[in-house]
Amino acid sequence: MDSLSEPLPERNYKKPLGILFLESIKVSPLSFKTHQAIVLIVTFFAYASYHASRKTTSIVKSVLDPESSDFSVKFFSWRTTSLSEPPGRRKLSWFLGDGWSPFNGSNGTALLGDLDVAFLSAYAIGMFFSGHFGDRTNLRIFLTIGMVGTGLFTSLYGVGYWGNIHNFYYYLVIQIIAGLFQSTGWPSVVAVVGNWFGKKKRGLIMGIWNAHTSVGNITGSLIASALLSYGWGWSFVVPGLMIAFVGLVIFLILPISPASVGVDQEEDEWHSPKKNEDDVTEPLLSSETVVKEKAVGFIEAWKIPGVAPFALCLFFAKLVAYTFLYWLPFYVSHTAIDGKYLSSDAAGNLSTLFDVGGIVGGILAGHISDRLNARAITAASFMFVCEWPLCSYNNSSFS
Repeated sequence: MDSLSEPLPERNYKKPLGILFLESIKVSPLSFKTHQAIVLIVTFFAYASYHASRKTTSIVKSVLDPESSDFSVKFFSWRTTSLSEPPGRRKLSWFLGDGWSPFNGSNGTALLGDLDVAFLSAYAIGMFFSGHFGDRTNLRIFLTIGMVGTGLFTSLYGVGYWGNIHNFYYYLVIQIIAGLFQSTGWPSVVAVVGNWFGKKKRGLIMGIWNAHTSVGNITGSLIASALLSYGWGWSFVVPGLMIAFVGLVIFLILPISPASVGVDQEEDEWHSPKKNEDDVTEPLLSSETVVKEKAVGFIEAWKIPGVAPFALCLFFAKLVAYTFLYWLPFYVSHTAIDGKYLSSDAAGNLSTLFDVGGIVGGILAGHISDRLNARAITAASFMFVCEWPLCSYNNSSFS
Protein backbone atom coordinates (compact mmCIF):
# COMPACT_ATOMS: atom_id res chain seq x y z
CA MET A 1 0.00 0.00 0.00
CA ASP A 2 2.82 2.40 0.83
CA SER A 3 4.45 1.85 -2.54
CA LEU A 4 1.23 2.81 -4.28
CA SER A 5 0.60 5.97 -2.30
CA GLU A 6 4.12 7.41 -2.22
CA PRO A 7 4.26 8.69 -5.85
CA LEU A 8 1.07 10.77 -5.41
CA PRO A 9 2.65 13.81 -3.71
CA GLU A 10 5.32 14.02 -6.40
CA ARG A 11 2.67 13.95 -9.13
CA ASN A 12 0.53 16.58 -7.38
CA TYR A 13 3.46 18.95 -7.04
CA LYS A 14 4.77 18.63 -10.56
CA LYS A 15 4.54 22.18 -11.87
CA PRO A 16 3.81 23.04 -15.53
CA LEU A 17 6.82 24.04 -17.60
CA GLY A 18 5.51 27.58 -18.02
CA ILE A 19 5.28 28.07 -14.25
CA LEU A 20 8.84 26.78 -13.83
CA PHE A 21 10.01 29.18 -16.52
CA LEU A 22 8.33 32.16 -14.83
CA GLU A 23 9.82 31.20 -11.49
CA SER A 24 13.27 30.92 -13.06
CA ILE A 25 12.92 34.47 -14.37
CA LYS A 26 11.65 35.77 -11.05
CA VAL A 27 14.21 33.64 -9.15
CA SER A 28 11.54 32.86 -6.54
CA PRO A 29 8.28 30.91 -6.30
CA LEU A 30 5.19 32.64 -7.63
CA SER A 31 2.76 33.96 -5.04
CA PHE A 32 -0.80 32.74 -4.60
CA LYS A 33 -2.12 35.99 -6.11
CA THR A 34 0.08 35.55 -9.17
CA HIS A 35 -1.20 32.02 -9.68
CA GLN A 36 -4.76 33.31 -9.40
CA ALA A 37 -4.10 35.95 -12.03
CA ILE A 38 -2.62 33.34 -14.35
CA VAL A 39 -5.64 31.07 -13.86
CA LEU A 40 -8.14 33.86 -14.60
CA ILE A 41 -6.32 35.11 -17.69
CA VAL A 42 -5.49 31.73 -19.19
CA THR A 43 -8.92 30.17 -18.62
CA PHE A 44 -10.58 33.36 -19.91
CA PHE A 45 -8.79 33.10 -23.24
CA ALA A 46 -9.28 29.33 -23.29
CA TYR A 47 -13.05 29.45 -23.16
CA ALA A 48 -13.19 32.56 -25.33
CA SER A 49 -11.40 30.56 -28.01
CA TYR A 50 -13.95 27.74 -27.60
CA HIS A 51 -16.77 30.17 -28.39
CA ALA A 52 -14.81 31.89 -31.16
CA SER A 53 -14.47 28.57 -32.99
CA ARG A 54 -18.13 27.75 -32.25
CA LYS A 55 -19.46 31.06 -33.59
CA THR A 56 -18.05 30.73 -37.11
CA THR A 57 -20.83 28.40 -38.24
CA SER A 58 -23.48 31.09 -37.83
CA ILE A 59 -21.47 33.60 -39.87
CA VAL A 60 -20.97 31.23 -42.79
CA LYS A 61 -24.60 30.04 -42.89
CA SER A 62 -25.80 32.83 -45.18
CA VAL A 63 -22.92 32.09 -47.56
CA LEU A 64 -23.57 28.36 -47.75
CA ASP A 65 -27.30 28.94 -48.11
CA PRO A 66 -28.07 32.28 -49.83
CA GLU A 67 -31.62 30.93 -50.47
CA SER A 68 -31.29 31.35 -54.25
CA SER A 69 -29.00 32.74 -56.86
CA ASP A 70 -31.61 35.39 -57.68
CA PHE A 71 -31.56 36.58 -54.08
CA SER A 72 -27.78 36.75 -54.08
CA VAL A 73 -27.48 38.60 -57.38
CA LYS A 74 -30.23 41.02 -56.44
CA PHE A 75 -28.82 42.11 -53.14
CA PHE A 76 -25.08 41.39 -53.41
CA SER A 77 -24.37 42.25 -57.05
CA TRP A 78 -21.92 44.93 -55.93
CA ARG A 79 -19.58 42.09 -55.00
CA THR A 80 -18.84 41.09 -58.60
CA THR A 81 -15.25 41.37 -59.66
CA SER A 82 -16.11 43.42 -62.73
CA LEU A 83 -19.64 44.37 -63.66
CA SER A 84 -18.42 46.23 -66.73
CA GLU A 85 -17.22 43.04 -68.42
CA PRO A 86 -19.47 41.07 -70.77
CA PRO A 87 -21.63 38.38 -69.10
CA GLY A 88 -19.52 35.63 -70.63
CA ARG A 89 -16.34 37.00 -69.12
CA ARG A 90 -17.81 38.28 -65.90
CA LYS A 91 -16.49 36.36 -62.93
CA LEU A 92 -18.56 36.42 -59.79
CA SER A 93 -16.94 35.88 -56.43
CA TRP A 94 -17.62 32.51 -54.80
CA PHE A 95 -20.24 33.83 -52.41
CA LEU A 96 -22.24 35.43 -55.20
CA GLY A 97 -23.23 32.22 -56.90
CA ASP A 98 -25.50 29.42 -55.83
CA GLY A 99 -24.07 28.97 -52.35
CA TRP A 100 -22.45 25.67 -51.44
CA SER A 101 -23.97 22.29 -52.21
CA PRO A 102 -25.73 20.56 -50.49
CA PHE A 103 -26.82 23.62 -48.49
CA ASN A 104 -27.97 25.66 -51.48
CA GLY A 105 -31.04 23.54 -52.24
CA SER A 106 -34.61 24.05 -51.16
CA ASN A 107 -33.85 22.21 -47.91
CA GLY A 108 -30.53 23.99 -47.30
CA THR A 109 -31.69 25.82 -44.20
CA ALA A 110 -33.03 22.56 -42.73
CA LEU A 111 -29.70 20.84 -43.37
CA LEU A 112 -27.84 23.63 -41.60
CA GLY A 113 -30.27 23.25 -38.72
CA ASP A 114 -29.54 19.52 -38.65
CA LEU A 115 -25.86 20.29 -38.26
CA ASP A 116 -26.64 22.52 -35.28
CA VAL A 117 -28.77 19.79 -33.69
CA ALA A 118 -26.01 17.22 -34.23
CA PHE A 119 -23.39 19.52 -32.73
CA LEU A 120 -25.45 20.48 -29.68
CA SER A 121 -26.59 16.89 -29.08
CA ALA A 122 -23.01 15.65 -29.08
CA TYR A 123 -22.05 18.64 -26.95
CA ALA A 124 -24.76 17.87 -24.36
CA ILE A 125 -23.87 14.18 -24.17
CA GLY A 126 -20.18 14.99 -24.03
CA MET A 127 -20.72 17.42 -21.13
CA PHE A 128 -22.00 14.57 -18.97
CA PHE A 129 -18.91 12.45 -19.57
CA SER A 130 -16.51 15.41 -19.53
CA GLY A 131 -17.59 16.24 -15.99
CA HIS A 132 -16.78 12.69 -14.88
CA PHE A 133 -13.44 12.57 -16.68
CA GLY A 134 -12.51 16.03 -15.46
CA ASP A 135 -12.97 14.98 -11.82
CA ARG A 136 -10.76 11.95 -12.30
CA THR A 137 -7.98 13.16 -14.61
CA ASN A 138 -5.43 15.95 -14.87
CA LEU A 139 -7.54 18.93 -15.97
CA ARG A 140 -4.60 20.62 -17.70
CA ILE A 141 -4.01 17.65 -20.00
CA PHE A 142 -7.74 17.01 -20.43
CA LEU A 143 -8.36 20.64 -21.42
CA THR A 144 -5.41 20.64 -23.82
CA ILE A 145 -6.70 17.54 -25.61
CA GLY A 146 -10.15 19.08 -25.89
CA MET A 147 -8.85 22.35 -27.33
CA VAL A 148 -6.47 20.79 -29.82
CA GLY A 149 -9.19 18.37 -30.93
CA THR A 150 -11.66 21.24 -31.30
CA GLY A 151 -9.16 23.15 -33.41
CA LEU A 152 -8.53 20.15 -35.61
CA PHE A 153 -12.17 19.41 -36.42
CA THR A 154 -13.10 23.08 -36.75
CA SER A 155 -10.36 23.35 -39.36
CA LEU A 156 -11.50 20.16 -41.08
CA TYR A 157 -14.91 21.75 -41.59
CA GLY A 158 -13.20 24.58 -43.45
CA VAL A 159 -11.06 22.13 -45.43
CA GLY A 160 -14.28 21.19 -47.20
CA TYR A 161 -14.00 24.47 -49.09
CA TRP A 162 -10.60 23.72 -50.65
CA GLY A 163 -11.37 20.02 -50.98
CA ASN A 164 -14.56 20.88 -52.86
CA ILE A 165 -16.47 18.52 -50.56
CA HIS A 166 -20.24 18.57 -51.05
CA ASN A 167 -21.18 15.49 -49.05
CA PHE A 168 -23.55 16.42 -46.20
CA TYR A 169 -22.41 13.52 -44.04
CA TYR A 170 -18.84 14.81 -44.06
CA TYR A 171 -19.94 18.00 -42.34
CA LEU A 172 -22.33 16.08 -40.08
CA VAL A 173 -19.59 13.80 -38.75
CA ILE A 174 -17.24 16.76 -38.33
CA GLN A 175 -19.84 18.63 -36.26
CA ILE A 176 -20.59 15.62 -34.06
CA ILE A 177 -16.93 15.04 -33.21
CA ALA A 178 -16.34 18.78 -32.79
CA GLY A 179 -19.25 18.90 -30.34
CA LEU A 180 -17.69 16.12 -28.25
CA PHE A 181 -14.37 17.96 -28.07
CA GLN A 182 -16.10 21.28 -27.32
CA SER A 183 -17.80 19.70 -24.30
CA THR A 184 -14.46 19.48 -22.51
CA GLY A 185 -14.22 23.24 -22.08
CA TRP A 186 -16.84 24.40 -19.60
CA PRO A 187 -16.51 21.68 -16.90
CA SER A 188 -12.73 22.01 -16.96
CA VAL A 189 -12.35 25.79 -16.74
CA VAL A 190 -15.06 26.07 -14.06
CA ALA A 191 -13.37 23.37 -11.97
CA VAL A 192 -9.97 25.09 -12.23
CA VAL A 193 -11.36 28.51 -11.29
CA GLY A 194 -13.30 26.95 -8.42
CA ASN A 195 -10.07 25.43 -7.10
CA TRP A 196 -8.46 28.86 -6.83
CA PHE A 197 -11.28 31.15 -5.71
CA GLY A 198 -13.54 31.00 -2.68
CA LYS A 199 -16.96 32.57 -2.16
CA LYS A 200 -15.95 36.13 -1.28
CA LYS A 201 -16.66 38.43 -4.24
CA ARG A 202 -17.07 35.36 -6.40
CA GLY A 203 -20.11 36.94 -8.12
CA LEU A 204 -18.12 39.92 -9.43
CA ILE A 205 -15.12 37.77 -10.32
CA MET A 206 -17.26 35.25 -12.16
CA GLY A 207 -19.22 38.07 -13.82
CA ILE A 208 -16.02 39.55 -15.26
CA TRP A 209 -14.49 36.15 -16.03
CA ASN A 210 -17.69 34.85 -17.62
CA ALA A 211 -17.44 37.61 -20.22
CA HIS A 212 -15.22 35.13 -22.08
CA THR A 213 -18.39 33.75 -23.70
CA SER A 214 -19.37 37.08 -25.24
CA VAL A 215 -15.77 38.04 -26.03
CA GLY A 216 -15.32 34.74 -27.82
CA ASN A 217 -18.53 35.20 -29.80
CA ILE A 218 -17.54 38.73 -30.79
CA THR A 219 -14.03 37.65 -31.76
CA GLY A 220 -15.30 34.69 -33.75
CA SER A 221 -17.85 36.86 -35.55
CA LEU A 222 -15.35 39.56 -36.48
CA ILE A 223 -12.68 37.09 -37.62
CA ALA A 224 -15.09 34.94 -39.63
CA SER A 225 -16.72 38.00 -41.23
CA ALA A 226 -13.37 39.53 -42.15
CA LEU A 227 -12.16 36.31 -43.78
CA LEU A 228 -15.26 35.64 -45.86
CA SER A 229 -13.85 37.57 -48.80
CA TYR A 230 -10.91 35.12 -48.97
CA GLY A 231 -13.12 32.02 -48.94
CA TRP A 232 -15.42 30.64 -46.25
CA GLY A 233 -12.91 27.91 -45.40
CA TRP A 234 -10.65 30.48 -43.76
CA SER A 235 -13.48 31.42 -41.40
CA PHE A 236 -13.09 27.96 -39.85
CA VAL A 237 -9.38 27.29 -40.20
CA VAL A 238 -8.13 30.47 -38.52
CA PRO A 239 -10.30 30.11 -35.36
CA GLY A 240 -9.37 26.43 -35.32
CA LEU A 241 -5.66 27.26 -35.31
CA MET A 242 -6.28 29.87 -32.62
CA ILE A 243 -7.90 27.47 -30.16
CA ALA A 244 -5.23 24.83 -30.82
CA PHE A 245 -2.54 27.40 -30.01
CA VAL A 246 -4.29 28.45 -26.80
CA GLY A 247 -4.58 24.77 -25.92
CA LEU A 248 -0.80 24.46 -26.06
CA VAL A 249 -0.50 27.52 -23.81
CA ILE A 250 -2.86 25.81 -21.36
CA PHE A 251 -0.62 22.75 -21.31
CA LEU A 252 2.47 24.84 -20.62
CA ILE A 253 1.25 27.20 -17.92
CA LEU A 254 -2.12 26.33 -16.32
CA PRO A 255 -1.93 25.38 -12.60
CA ILE A 256 -5.07 23.34 -12.00
CA SER A 257 -5.10 23.80 -8.20
CA PRO A 258 -2.98 25.19 -5.36
CA ALA A 259 -2.01 21.65 -4.40
CA SER A 260 -0.75 20.91 -7.92
CA VAL A 261 1.93 23.60 -7.63
CA GLY A 262 2.54 23.43 -3.88
CA VAL A 263 1.08 26.84 -3.03
CA ASP A 264 -0.31 27.62 0.41
CA GLN A 265 -3.99 28.51 0.16
CA GLU A 266 -3.86 30.61 3.32
CA GLU A 267 -2.17 33.42 1.41
CA ASP A 268 -5.50 34.22 -0.22
CA GLU A 269 -8.13 36.24 1.63
CA TRP A 270 -10.87 34.41 -0.29
CA HIS A 271 -9.61 31.12 1.09
CA SER A 272 -9.14 32.31 4.66
CA PRO A 273 -10.09 29.55 7.11
CA LYS A 274 -13.40 29.68 8.94
CA LYS A 275 -13.71 29.35 12.73
CA ASN A 276 -16.01 27.12 14.70
CA GLU A 277 -17.40 27.82 18.13
CA ASP A 278 -14.15 26.78 19.81
CA ASP A 279 -12.13 29.21 17.61
CA VAL A 280 -10.51 26.27 15.88
CA THR A 281 -9.77 27.07 12.28
CA GLU A 282 -11.05 24.78 9.56
CA PRO A 283 -10.00 25.02 5.90
CA LEU A 284 -12.76 25.96 3.47
CA LEU A 285 -11.49 23.60 0.80
CA SER A 286 -10.03 20.17 1.22
CA SER A 287 -6.88 18.95 -0.47
CA GLU A 288 -6.70 17.92 -4.10
CA THR A 289 -6.47 14.22 -3.29
CA VAL A 290 -9.62 14.30 -1.14
CA VAL A 291 -11.59 15.97 -3.91
CA LYS A 292 -10.56 13.29 -6.35
CA GLU A 293 -11.52 10.49 -3.98
CA LYS A 294 -14.98 12.00 -3.44
CA ALA A 295 -15.96 12.93 -6.97
CA VAL A 296 -19.68 13.69 -7.08
CA GLY A 297 -21.86 11.40 -9.19
CA PHE A 298 -24.78 12.41 -11.40
CA ILE A 299 -27.57 11.59 -8.94
CA GLU A 300 -25.66 13.08 -6.00
CA ALA A 301 -25.13 16.30 -7.95
CA TRP A 302 -28.88 16.74 -8.49
CA LYS A 303 -29.45 16.28 -4.75
CA ILE A 304 -27.27 19.28 -3.91
CA PRO A 305 -29.56 22.19 -2.89
CA GLY A 306 -29.95 24.73 -5.67
CA VAL A 307 -28.58 22.59 -8.48
CA ALA A 308 -31.97 21.73 -10.05
CA PRO A 309 -33.45 25.28 -10.15
CA PHE A 310 -30.21 26.84 -11.38
CA ALA A 311 -29.88 24.10 -14.01
CA LEU A 312 -33.37 24.90 -15.30
CA CYS A 313 -32.57 28.60 -15.25
CA LEU A 314 -29.43 28.00 -17.30
CA PHE A 315 -31.34 25.70 -19.66
CA PHE A 316 -33.82 28.38 -20.70
CA ALA A 317 -31.15 31.09 -20.79
CA LYS A 318 -29.01 28.94 -23.10
CA LEU A 319 -32.05 28.15 -25.22
CA VAL A 320 -32.34 31.83 -26.11
CA ALA A 321 -28.59 32.48 -26.24
CA TYR A 322 -27.86 29.63 -28.66
CA THR A 323 -30.74 30.64 -30.90
CA PHE A 324 -29.11 34.03 -31.26
CA LEU A 325 -25.63 32.54 -31.49
CA TYR A 326 -26.42 30.20 -34.40
CA TRP A 327 -29.12 32.05 -36.31
CA LEU A 328 -28.94 35.80 -35.65
CA PRO A 329 -26.42 36.59 -38.45
CA PHE A 330 -28.41 34.42 -40.88
CA TYR A 331 -31.67 36.14 -39.89
CA VAL A 332 -30.16 39.63 -40.23
CA SER A 333 -28.67 38.92 -43.65
CA HIS A 334 -32.01 37.58 -44.94
CA THR A 335 -34.21 40.30 -43.44
CA ALA A 336 -34.67 43.72 -45.01
CA ILE A 337 -33.61 46.61 -42.76
CA ASP A 338 -35.02 49.90 -44.05
CA GLY A 339 -35.63 48.16 -47.35
CA LYS A 340 -32.03 46.98 -47.70
CA TYR A 341 -30.30 43.65 -47.13
CA LEU A 342 -26.97 43.50 -45.36
CA SER A 343 -24.08 41.44 -46.65
CA SER A 344 -22.98 38.35 -44.76
CA ASP A 345 -19.99 40.05 -43.17
CA ALA A 346 -22.02 43.14 -42.19
CA ALA A 347 -24.72 40.93 -40.65
CA GLY A 348 -22.06 39.06 -38.67
CA ASN A 349 -20.60 42.28 -37.34
CA LEU A 350 -24.04 43.62 -36.39
CA SER A 351 -24.88 40.44 -34.49
CA THR A 352 -22.02 41.12 -32.06
CA LEU A 353 -24.15 43.78 -30.33
CA PHE A 354 -26.02 40.97 -28.57
CA ASP A 355 -22.76 39.80 -27.00
CA VAL A 356 -21.71 43.32 -26.08
CA GLY A 357 -24.84 43.45 -23.93
CA GLY A 358 -23.88 40.08 -22.48
CA ILE A 359 -20.56 41.44 -21.23
CA VAL A 360 -22.17 44.42 -19.51
CA GLY A 361 -25.03 42.37 -18.08
CA GLY A 362 -22.80 39.60 -16.75
CA ILE A 363 -20.53 41.99 -14.85
CA LEU A 364 -23.50 43.95 -13.52
CA ALA A 365 -25.29 40.80 -12.35
CA GLY A 366 -22.16 39.56 -10.59
CA HIS A 367 -21.69 42.87 -8.78
CA ILE A 368 -25.35 43.03 -7.70
CA SER A 369 -25.34 39.45 -6.45
CA ASP A 370 -22.28 40.20 -4.29
CA ARG A 371 -23.81 43.36 -2.83
CA LEU A 372 -27.19 41.78 -2.09
CA ASN A 373 -25.80 38.32 -1.32
CA ALA A 374 -28.78 36.98 -3.24
CA ARG A 375 -27.71 34.91 -6.22
CA ALA A 376 -31.12 33.40 -6.96
CA ILE A 377 -33.02 36.70 -6.79
CA THR A 378 -30.50 38.36 -9.08
CA ALA A 379 -30.69 35.54 -11.62
CA ALA A 380 -34.49 35.49 -11.57
CA SER A 381 -34.70 39.29 -11.95
CA PHE A 382 -32.42 39.29 -14.98
CA MET A 383 -34.40 36.43 -16.53
CA PHE A 384 -37.67 38.36 -16.15
CA VAL A 385 -36.17 41.55 -17.59
CA CYS A 386 -34.82 39.53 -20.52
CA GLU A 387 -38.35 38.55 -21.52
CA TRP A 388 -39.48 42.10 -22.36
CA PRO A 389 -37.15 42.89 -25.29
CA LEU A 390 -37.51 39.34 -26.63
CA CYS A 391 -41.30 39.62 -26.68
CA SER A 392 -41.08 43.05 -28.31
CA TYR A 393 -38.60 41.65 -30.84
CA ASN A 394 -40.92 38.77 -31.75
CA ASN A 395 -43.98 41.02 -32.01
CA SER A 396 -42.16 43.40 -34.37
CA SER A 397 -40.98 40.46 -36.49
CA PHE A 398 -44.50 39.14 -37.06
CA SER A 399 -46.23 42.50 -37.45
